[in-house]
Amino acid sequence: MTANDYMKLPYRMEVVPDMEEGGFAILFPELPGCISSGETLEAAIRNAEDAKRSWIEAALEEGIQIQMPDELENYSGQFKLRIPKSLHRQLSEHSKREGISMNQYCLYLLSRNDALYAKK
Repeated sequence: MTANDYMKLPYRMEVVPDMEEGGFAILFPELPGCISSGETLEAAIRNAEDAKRSWIEAALEEGIQIQMPDELENYSGQFKLRIPKSLHRQLSEHSKREGISMNQYCLYLLSRNDALYAKK
């Protein structure tokens, strides 16, 4: 494959706001060490695409194996979870107070916690 072939693949881009200095950092989890930044989101994305191309070209020149992007088709969007009955009751009561299903409420809680984890 060529650099252009790799550039067309849907590599996951993670955007991290820089809370101390402003701007944004961008990394590609499937391309270790491929990181860029910019003062605005638009600049950070432009810089990230340049960094991705440079990273891929360098990897090809060095003969480093380039990981393929993670395919979302490999994930069903479902998993089963056994929880204590008392927690089930609490989640059910909280979701009723919010006027949403327990599935929606749990998705909200997981998303909120994952966003906090990503900031660390």
